[in-house]
Amino acid sequence: MILAFGILYVLVGVLTITLVLLHSGRGGGLSDMFGGGLGAAAAGSTSMERNLDRLTIVVGLVFTFLTVILAFMIDA
Repeated sequence: MILAFGILYVLVGVLTITLVLLHSGRGGGLSDMFGGGLGAAAAGSTSMERNLDRLTIVVGLVFTFLTVILAFMIDA
């Protein structure tokens, strides 16, 4: 059972990292340094960005709950 949750945990973690990297940069970060902020400033907030935000939040919550579940399973 722990192995199944561990594999799911790794997959959700990789998905979380991927979703965070898909977001457009907003501010003076590394994306602006390489010219990534030019298109993002003109594009505005599209429905695709909002859906990506929602999906990232949901996957982040799943990752958090899996962390707690695995901590309790390993401790028991």
